[in-house]
Amino acid sequence: MTLRVLMLNWRDMGHPEAGGAEKYLVTVAEGLATRGHQVTIRTAAYPGALRDEHVNGVRYVRRGGRLGIYPLALVENVLRRDDADVVVDVQNGVPYLTPLSGRRPVVNLVHHVHKEQWPVVFGPRLSTLGWWLESRLAPRVYRRTPYVAVSDSTRQELSGLGVDTSSIEVIHNGTDSTPLDGTRRSANPSIVVLGRLVPHKRVELVLEAVSALLGEMPDLTLDVVGSGWWEHHLVERAHQLDLGETVRFHGHVSEAEKHQLLARAWVHALPSLKEGWGLVVVEAGVHGTPTVAFSEAGGPTNSIVHGRTGLLVDHGLDDFTRALRSVLTDAELRGRMSDEVTTWVSKFHWDETVDRWEATLLAASGRGQG
Repeated sequence: MTLRVLMLNWRDMGHPEAGGAEKYLVTVAEGLATRGHQVTIRTAAYPGALRDEHVNGVRYVRRGGRLGIYPLALVENVLRRDDADVVVDVQNGVPYLTPLSGRRPVVNLVHHVHKEQWPVVFGPRLSTLGWWLESRLAPRVYRRTPYVAVSDSTRQELSGLGVDTSSIEVIHNGTDSTPLDGTRRSANPSIVVLGRLVPHKRVELVLEAVSALLGEMPDLTLDVVGSGWWEHHLVERAHQLDLGETVRFHGHVSEAEKHQLLARAWVHALPSLKEGWGLVVVEAGVHGTPTVAFSEAGGPTNSIVHGRTGLLVDHGLDDFTRALRSVLTDAELRGRMSDEVTTWVSKFHWDETVDRWEATLLAASGRGQG
């Protein structure tokens, strides 16, 4: 049975600040489209993007800016200009509040709760407002709405905000990556960081850790892969730490180059303050590259099996540095985790993710069984 699906998200994959959340949504959208469903993604406009476009079977409607997209989408939904059987409302901190706009079924997708991120990205007043929207208003507006979370940790966070746990389905990220033939590990100790360069990703912690480790590993290298408005601060910090050629800022790279860098690295560092799942954990794991991350980030506690596919630390820079040192200096540990992470990530497939989304949307629209 064909569905008309409207997805509301503040970015698409072409946006300069796109990340794992956009990869997740676009992969699901394209997967649904290949099964005959009509999918529209309404998102924010950005320089160089077409207002209306069809890509891989998905229709894109780009209107409004970073914040303007929210009231505009609400108005469009009230006027029912987007003909849809079901709406996927992606709550990236700020909710679209689509249940207020009419009787169309809504599924609320949440990658993670942004409590810790609000003060980092915004000032005191805006962060207070943002947290009120996310923690107080949204649970009330969506109280009769089914939720999808990308990890068990996000499900627990939503439950802590008063969302009925029984209404939250967990649908993990998948992967379509395969190991690269002929790509060898770096001959020297190497760390890779992959993601948007924004404050809450805390790439500074990896720069600090590398600076501390250089005394015992002078040939250590760090590859920083990704772009973002915080990049010039990171470059300046690397200069202050006198890292020189130790660190390489690659900017935005192709998919092929991204996977080559992940495959060559000895360890992937994920210092992020918060992650819903950590898609790059799986992408690195495909190539046998273990990850070091913070348990406080939430999602990595589900995407990493501590001590087997990577390491999770509970506290600050010192613990993070020690964990990186362990992986870099202990060849037996690194080899064992490399083998285990390859097996672990093979459990996650995008086809299964799309299967579950299709069933969820059919149920929400009243056209299928949950």
